[in-house]
Amino acid sequence: MRFSLVLFTSDRGIRPHRAAQAAEDNGFYAFYVPEHTHIPVNRETAHPVTGDATLPDDRYMRTLDPWVALASAASVTGRIKLGTAVALPFEHDPITLAKTIATLDFLSGGRVVLGAGFGWNIEEMADHGVPGKRRKTVLREYLEGMGKLWHEETASYQGEFVNFGPSWAWPKPIQQPRVPVLLGARGTEANFRWIARSADGWITTPYEEDVAALAQELNTIWADAGRAGRPEIVVLHPKPDQSTLQSWDAAGVTEVMMGLPDKSEDEVLAFIERRATFLDSVA
Repeated sequence: MRFSLVLFTSDRGIRPHRAAQAAEDNGFYAFYVPEHTHIPVNRETAHPVTGDATLPDDRYMRTLDPWVALASAASVTGRIKLGTAVALPFEHDPITLAKTIATLDFLSGGRVVLGAGFGWNIEEMADHGVPGKRRKTVLREYLEGMGKLWHEETASYQGEFVNFGPSWAWPKPIQQPRVPVLLGARGTEANFRWIARSADGWITTPYEEDVAALAQELNTIWADAGRAGRPEIVVLHPKPDQSTLQSWDAAGVTEVMMGLPDKSEDEVLAFIERRATFLDSVA
């Protein structure tokens, strides 16, 4: 089982390149960052944690651009995977986003992981022209369209929300036929079926109650859909104990993602070193 870190980036505290460098130096597999382009002041959408329109953390308003953040991390690392947990692809133009991700994968030597989500903030999506009730379809079309640009010499796509005629687009990602795509969403049958059709794995939310059972369910749906191998399953958890890790491993969990605190650089670097000690204890 692999272990990774996620930094809720902001314009304060540790810079992402410093956190990624420390994560690599301490033996972590991957480094992730989230995405919010903006937070509309007037909202009716309830946050999953607070249950109302208030935010649990002001970093939602201060989040760094994930691709710029990961590019800075790529420049000072050489092994660690660089991912999003999670990005919101439909808040971008799909052709230009495909170029951005392909360029980062090319320049980093094939280290990008695209963690994508359906999003919870309906007003944020609406400002980007995304109808909230259709966001699963929009995300599927974005991934399909970008996938063609990443893999095909002459790419085209015709959908309801994504359309482009025969086109050339380089660089291609080093990882083929596309960069790995993980869906960050609640563990439901509908979402697992979406993963089996359109993604390569699952990033859990913090709200899952029985990860082992859900992992087994996803593996069953994956196999029933005719997908080869097994899906990647990344569990977001602060610090699981040994018995929990064993049960997850048996159920098919492939990676554990642990969050970094919103503190000074020195405090975050010390935290990463402590988490590295935890890795040694469960190895």
